[in-house]
Order: sequence, then structure tokens, then C-alpha cells
Amino acid sequence: MNEHDSYVNPLNSRYASAEMSHLFSDNHRYYLWRKLWLVLAQSEQKLGLNITNEQLKEMSEHLEDIDYDVVASLERKLKHDVMAHIHAFGVVAPHAFPIIHLGATSCYVTDNAEIMMMKEALELIKTKVLNVINNLTSLASKYSNLPTLGLTHLQPAQLTTVGKRFTLYIQDLMLDLNDLDLVINQMKLRGATGATGTQASFLDLFDQDVEKVNKLQDLIVKSLGYSGAYDVTGQTYPRKIDYNVTVVLSKIAQSASKFANDLRLLQSKKEMEEPIGDDQVGSSAMAYKRNPMLCERICSLSRYVESLPINCAFTASTQWFERTLDDSANKRIVIPQAFLALDGILDVYYYVTSKITIYPKIIAKHINEELPFMATENIIMEMVKCGYSRQDVHEKIRTLSRIAAVNVKELGMDNNLISLIRNDPFFTPILSQMDSILNPTKYVGMAPLQTMKYIDNVVNPILNQYKNVLNLQVKIEL
Repeated sequence: MNEHDSYVNPLNSRYASAEMSHLFSDNHRYYLWRKLWLVLAQSEQKLGLNITNEQLKEMSEHLEDIDYDVVASLERKLKHDVMAHIHAFGVVAPHAFPIIHLGATSCYVTDNAEIMMMKEALELIKTKVLNVINNLTSLASKYSNLPTLGLTHLQPAQLTTVGKRFTLYIQDLMLDLNDLDLVINQMKLRGATGATGTQASFLDLFDQDVEKVNKLQDLIVKSLGYSGAYDVTGQTYPRKIDYNVTVVLSKIAQSASKFANDLRLLQSKKEMEEPIGDDQVGSSAMAYKRNPMLCERICSLSRYVESLPINCAFTASTQWFERTLDDSANKRIVIPQAFLALDGILDVYYYVTSKITIYPKIIAKHINEELPFMATENIIMEMVKCGYSRQDVHEKIRTLSRIAAVNVKELGMDNNLISLIRNDPFFTPILSQMDSILNPTKYVGMAPLQTMKYIDNVVNPILNQYKNVLNLQVKIEL
């Protein structure tokens, strides 16, 4: 069997970054297990248990040299992954072997490590969200005054600006950022509480000394850099945490997909375009094609991430009493892949917003096709200022609009409403004002002001707070 005879997860081989992939790798997971065992032993020693400095030194020197062949052999024999790793750790740290995992249950390492990996991954996601926001903010500022057709129901509506539209994508991510911070700040360790969360094993270890048992928990938590552990647990940390995490990942995926769907539609209208490689082939049949494959990738991966919270909801709702093991195989798949998929989404989102191309002349062309109809109210108001009856002007424009509509819909020609108005003597009093009336910037309302106010007052303070992480480098496989 060669490397091409087995399924390879595309999240690792095609989409996710090496950094995110490492956070959920075996090396990182089992390094954290060994670190947790070391911290447990160090804390137990501080509280008076017979653990020597030599044992701790032996453990600390072998946190990363994991022999997976030994682990596999032991797991085949013991049928227990944690016990296999305890024994494998004992092979390289034989003097420490008797005190490794002292008083702990398997979830001491599995659950605490899972929390630690998720928190690290959430921090990486946060960094990438901030970098995407930074890109979008540059685009919003640059195009804050550029008029474009607003689209409601995917139909032409009042004008907005390209920059204002970018602020909608920014705001989605800013809302996600708030939720992301909330989840990160609520992440606590499972701690060292024994097989059913009662701390009974540690109470025995410390001869019923309640103060030392509580102190042990505090030492472990602080040694690992956390503010606390969950106040009460069964054997596991609350599985609702996984639901909370996947919900915020889903929200970010929703935001990314909204942007990508809009860009796909705008690319079909040739108003904007995602970056395209010089040698990129859009279609094996149609050589001219420039398909929005990157935004399609965002939408495709987002659909997967958006589907995962319900899976975690099922797991949380079926954890019988202090715990059941029907979460384990599921969590091995769902949690890492949720992060890997979103990581791939954000890398593409960042890349696209770094190199997006915008075509102002095409945007103006589409405005000019619709503006004649939108300008009619302004034309009516200017005629009324010249002393004409609003009803008379309205009827005149209604009649000419019907002619123009036939020209567009039935004859397939350009909208000639403005030409009809200019050539009708009835409108002579305002002909000199027509260019001003038809200036698209008159129809964008406060969009430019809203854009810059939002950026200056809301977005930039956050970006300034995190300016040290706004240096993302991504590699995208087109």
C-alpha cells in the first residue's frame, strides 16, 4: 500500500494552515498530556507527596519524544489509549513511572488538553478574523464614496457605496469577534477532580486534607496559565462547551459565506473579481472562463462548519449522568475538523480581500442603466420648484417611462428615459440642471459618512488594540 491507497483528509492536505493543523496534531495533543502529568506531579510534590526532583526532571526531559510504535503496541495490548501513553511515558521516564497520573482519571489529560487546544485554536481564529477585518476596512475606506447599485431582493434599489457595503461585512465579523472573545474568556480547565468529579482520589492521597485538595486544583490551574476550572464537573468538562465553541465557529463561517456569495454574484456582473492566477484554468471546455473558485471554496467549507453545532448539541444532550463514552469518537472528528475548515475559510477570505479587483467603470455602467428611473422623483421636485403641478409632471414622466420600459424590455435596447425627457419641450425649464440631477453621488444618502464614522469610531479602535497581530501571511493553493 502506498500513500495514495488511503484516504487523506483534504482539510490537512488542501485547506488548513500548517499552524492550525499542528494544534490538533498527535504531537501537540500528547505533548499536552505529558505536560499535564508533569504539572500534576509538580503540584503534588509542593503539597507534600513523596515525589522527587529527579522524577520531575526525568519527566520534563521527555515531554516531546513520543515513540508512537511503542504507544501503538501498548494500546493493542491494553485497549486503552491513556494507559498506553502512561506506559510509553514510563519507558522514557522509568523512575517517574510510579507517580505518573497519580490520583488522576483519564479525563484529567484528555479533557484538559482538549480545552487547551481549543483555546489556542480560538486565539488563532481571532487573529485571522482581525486580519480579515483589517483588509475589509482598507477597502471600505478606499471606496467609501464610490456609488453602486443597492440590491434588495437581488433587484436594483437605491444607490449605496461600495465602501458602505464593505462595512456590512465588517460588522458581521465584529459581532463574531465579540462572541469569540466571550467564548475564549469563558474557557476554563476541567482540572483535577477524579473519576466522577468528587476529588475522592485526591482526598485519599492527602489523608482527608480538604485544604490541600483545593490547593492542588489551584496550583494546576495557575501553572497552566488559566484563571480557573469549572466549579463542578462529572468526569468530563461540560460538553455544552463544545457546542458553544462550534456555534461561534459557525457564526464566523456564516459571515464569510455571506461575503463570498455576494462577491460571486458581483463577479458574474463583472463589477468585482477575486484574484486569479496567471496560469489558472477556469474551465476545461470554455477557455475564457474566470470562475470565482476561491469564493466558492469559502461557501463550500462554510456549509460544513455551519452544520456542526447540531452535532455537538446531540453529544451534550446525551451525556448520561457523570459521563458516557459515546462522545469520544465523535469529538475526535468534529472538534479538530471544525477548526481546520474555518481556518481554511479565513485564509481564503484574507487572500481574496487582499487582492480583490474592483471595476468602477462597470459599476458606473450599471448605475447609468437604472438611474434614469431612480432620478424621476428628483426631476419631479425640480419641475415643481419651477411652478409646475406635481400631478402633471408625474403623469408626463409616467408616460415617458412606459416608452422607455418597452425600449429596454421588449426591444433589448438601452434605457432612453433621460433622452426622452431631454427632448420633450415640457422639461425645458430644468434641462440645464439635468447633469446635476443625474449625478450618482446625490443618491447615496449618508453612506460615505456612515462608512467613515463606523470605521473611525468602532473598527479602528479595535484594530489599533491588536495592531501587533495584523501581519498575517497566508499560502493559498489555487
